Amino acid sequence: MPQDDTPLMPKATAVWLVDNTSLSFDQIAAFCRLHPLEVGAIADGDAAQGIKGADPIQNGQLTRIEIERAEADPAYRMKLSKPKTIVPELKRKAPRYTPVSKRQDRPNAILWLLRHHPELKESAIIKLVGTTKTTIHAIRDRTHWNSPNLQPLDPVTLGLCSQLDLDREVDVAARESGITQPAVPIDQPDVLMPVEQSLTPAEEYDADPRSKERLDPDAVFAGLEVWRKGKERPVDDDDD
Repeated sequence: MPQDDTPLMPKATAVWLVDNTSLSFDQIAAFCRLHPLEVGAIADGDAAQGIKGADPIQNGQLTRIEIERAEADPAYRMKLSKPKTIVPELKRKAPRYTPVSKRQDRPNAILWLLRHHPELKESAIIKLVGTTKTTIHAIRDRTHWNSPNLQPLDPVTLGLCSQLDLDREVDVAARESGITQPAVPIDQPDVLMPVEQSLTPAEEYDADPRSKERLDPDAVFAGLEVWRKGKERPVDDDDD
């Protein structure tokens, strides 16, 4: 991998500098990070045959002023121009870090995911608890060294992942596998019935001829009075 102060395509750049400038072999070698003998071989046609020269001025690695200054002073060493735009390096996505204190719980969490969410892909399990495919296969096939002692435990409860992350992965797996939530039957509403519908309508109640009699206060009190008098009537000896 070239150093930060090494131009791109150093040999192609050296070919262009040999053909288009009066720089010394030492100056070209110092700029392109090559050996002076290799630059001499390029000039003689013994090396870099078939390589097309790359213009360092056009690609922004060198300026014309820098070349003219080096041509005027054989002791001067050219410096690579700073790029006008800096492209940030892509960060490699590292696996989820699991604290050392919780790593022993990962097999239990994997077993829980395999049992309760078999639709999850191995990549989703790896993303949730930070494990490997080898461990997942061993737990699924019961070839894990601690299989007899494993117990399925919720990874959210163990603190290995958040409930939001788990729900997201389960939802993605369900949509990819075509699993949908069962629809609620029409004849089984998921809400309580209004009070007006749960009570007997007034017209149906009035249609019953016995309803008025049951709710007649006079009839009710008259029946209670007869019952009370019957309880208070003294018992005669002839009744025996």
